[in-house]
Amino acid sequence: MAKESMKAREVKRAKLVARYAEKRAALKSIIAHADVNTEEGAMAAYDAARKLQSIPRNANPIRLHNRCKITGRPKGYMRQFGLSRIQFREMASSGLIPGVKKASW
Repeated sequence: MAKESMKAREVKRAKLVARYAEKRAALKSIIAHADVNTEEGAMAAYDAARKLQSIPRNANPIRLHNRCKITGRPKGYMRQFGLSRIQFREMASSGLIPGVKKASW
């Protein structure tokens, strides 16, 4: 089991990402579409970049990490099921995941 503080930190990051998503997207589009050949465009891009840097680091979606829904394990995560490999194997072996059975050939 993952520490409760680590799970809570991940939830906090997800909330920050959701809160700043619109602002980040707007600033990113200003930077991407600014005409840097003109002085006005260059200043707009510079100001947008400065504002983007002032947003908290944890508001960046790259910093999110997938975790197992049951144990909170960050490694060995299977995206299709939302579980770690260990929990997936236990649940599949006991028949708790519909449509999944152990391979044998």
